[in-house]
Amino acid sequence: MNLVEQLPDLGTAGVFQLSESAAAIEDAAAELGFAAWQIDCSGVASKEGLLRAIAETLGFPDWFGENWDALEDCLTDLSWREAPGYILVLDHCGPLSRTDPEAFETALEIFDSAAEYWYDEEVPFWVFVGGADAEQFDVPPLGAE
Repeated sequence: MNLVEQLPDLGTAGVFQLSESAAAIEDAAAELGFAAWQIDCSGVASKEGLLRAIAETLGFPDWFGENWDALEDCLTDLSWREAPGYILVLDHCGPLSRTDPEAFETALEIFDSAAEYWYDEEVPFWVFVGGADAEQFDVPPLGAE
């Protein structure tokens, strides 16, 4: 199954390893009319840096409180960017996952929670994570059963 066929599938949306190229994901998102953002985490080594990178890339509203609760609030209220689906591509996550594994794990949990929220809203929400130890953080490859 190709990305254009798979990305609209609510039943499989969630948090996965970045195994496709970011460009291929962005192309499929554009074809589907999904909102997609690529976040380069190569210079991110802390919770604060990750929150800042996500907020800046997604253009979070001024009320974003730069904490985990605010991240979840913003990811589950994307009213400033309405779309039939959402995709975050976080690449080069190795430095963060090694220097602050607890923050990285918390972010993954929030991404998963946001995917569950959007599932209930019948909107696919995908997060693709590259550069981190997928086994250590239990991030499956796309298509894993």
